[in-house]
Amino acid sequence: MVLDVKFDESGLVPAVAQDDRSGQVLMLAYMDAESLELTRETGFVHYFSRSRNEIWKKGETSGHVQRVVALHFDCDLDAVLLRVEQEGVACHTGRPACFFHTAEGGIDESGSIGAWELDLMVRRVFEVIESRKEALRVGPGDGESYVQSLFQKGQNKLLKKIGEESAEVIAAASKENANDLVNEVTDLWFHTLVLLSSLECGPGDIFEELKRRFGTSGIQEKRTRTGP
Repeated sequence: MVLDVKFDESGLVPAVAQDDRSGQVLMLAYMDAESLELTRETGFVHYFSRSRNEIWKKGETSGHVQRVVALHFDCDLDAVLLRVEQEGVACHTGRPACFFHTAEGGIDESGSIGAWELDLMVRRVFEVIESRKEALRVGPGDGESYVQSLFQKGQNKLLKKIGEESAEVIAAASKENANDLVNEVTDLWFHTLVLLSSLECGPGDIFEELKRRFGTSGIQEKRTRTGP
């Protein structure tokens, strides 16, 4: 370990695990020097159990392992942030994350997701689309998957479908019907995700482009693509 990590008097440092894909805060645990080194060496998160006084690999018995994407320390070098790929759930209660109690004594399952929830849902839908496409590469579809039927009909049919969904969005908006508009935009987003998949793109590419454009005037951005 290159950094001079500041362990407490018990030789421990608090470690926060965060889902790298969704941004959700999963859990808080502790690490000692050995578990921290094991985490770095193996790529799987190891913690130190204060109750059992031993090192344990997250998910060793449950299968709910945490694969390390990145490891960061705070400004004082006395806390660890682990960005991880979580297999299954993080909490021993069976919930996705440990932070679900509210200050009022209630339960909020998405309490530590916040603004990342939309990103997560879009990516989950896209993963299903990708899995349907991958299944087609193995063999012909069974006719029960709508996504597979879109891929099988070809690009022209898919583009026509997106044109139809766009027209329905405009129709719903012109009627000022909020419920219909939400439904039609959802259909349009879904079919657009299928189109992205067909061209080997994904929502991550869209998010990166939005990030690139953020803070830039729309007029200026268009000029960079079309010239004066």
